[in-house]
Amino acid sequence: MPAYTPPLLTCQKAQFYLPDDVTYLNCAYMAPLLKSVETAGIAGLRLKRTPYQIGHREFFGEASLLRQAFAKTIHAPEPERIVIIPSVSYGMATVAGNLRLSAGDNIIVAGEQFPSNVYPWRKKAAAARAQLITVAAPEVSAGRGRRWNEHILEAINARTRLVALPHTHWSDGTRFDLPAIRQRTREVGALLVIDGTQSVGALPFSVEEIQPDALVCAGYKWLLGPYGIGLAYFGEYFDEGEPLEEGWINRHASEDFSALVNYQDRYQPKALRYEVGERSNFILVPMMLEALRAVNEWGVENIQAYCHVLSESILTALTQKGFWVEETCRGSHLWGVRLPAHRPMQALQQRLHDNKVIVSVRGASVRVAPYLYNNENDMQRLLGCFS
Repeated sequence: MPAYTPPLLTCQKAQFYLPDDVTYLNCAYMAPLLKSVETAGIAGLRLKRTPYQIGHREFFGEASLLRQAFAKTIHAPEPERIVIIPSVSYGMATVAGNLRLSAGDNIIVAGEQFPSNVYPWRKKAAAARAQLITVAAPEVSAGRGRRWNEHILEAINARTRLVALPHTHWSDGTRFDLPAIRQRTREVGALLVIDGTQSVGALPFSVEEIQPDALVCAGYKWLLGPYGIGLAYFGEYFDEGEPLEEGWINRHASEDFSALVNYQDRYQPKALRYEVGERSNFILVPMMLEALRAVNEWGVENIQAYCHVLSESILTALTQKGFWVEETCRGSHLWGVRLPAHRPMQALQQRLHDNKVIVSVRGASVRVAPYLYNNENDMQRLLGCFS
């Protein structure tokens, strides 16, 4: 678990549209919209009804600002390596299309990770007659996260060409030791591709520290953006790769509308060739930009610290009552609670429903995902349902 930092933030519920009688502890499912993000979306809708006001700034300027904002969030020194994508599956398909893989090679994933970070590798491995190695979580309670990380490191070998992992597991929040895994992938010459959807924006992540080959994030969870837009980072391995689409805006000198029929073989620099067609979405891009401005203003470290204060006392109470929670390999923004054998899940789900406490059940875990709109009363209401 990251080092504890005293919180500098207070509850921000007033910035969201959330009713007082609902305890929403489910940001890992979908973040509610900030009022400012909703306002940006409405402004985008109104702009579209007057297309004569849509110009260079809307096509290029706001996309550039969005890349800069996300580069700040993930401590990436080159905004030209940030691209706008519609989904995690789009970003992972881009990686898969440019991965050099031969018969006998292998790709490593964690057990039960999100399907968008599994299906591309199953298909790629099958086509190349390579092996997809799934490292399942160990069936232990004590030290589960630490041992899982150890098993992943042990699985990486000289035939590994790609390790595709989340930063935190989507079902129970187990945090993977990316610095150690990055070091091991460098030793064998493998790529490290991270799905940051359940961490980036709430758990500190540094491209400069981890140096992943690719980082792919959906925008509608911890980045507080709308559905249908995401962001990705692509490292030097992909500088000369093949994009999924051959769009006009990704080509050299596309900023000059009058010269678009002067067809260009060159792409925009670095990773910009990989952006989705119609990336200049006049509604979603301003919304995503406004969301990231808020995240960056609050500070990811401060968001994590706030969640730490909310979570730690209730986690102690739950473990004392016999519930299981990952001990150390997790953040404070997303954690899973596993029930003792004699506690029926269905009864707990009914109590949560009756008390309007909104969480998710993922596999055998009750997944709890607090954020800045939650307070101590919310956590006590949750604890009461377990009691």
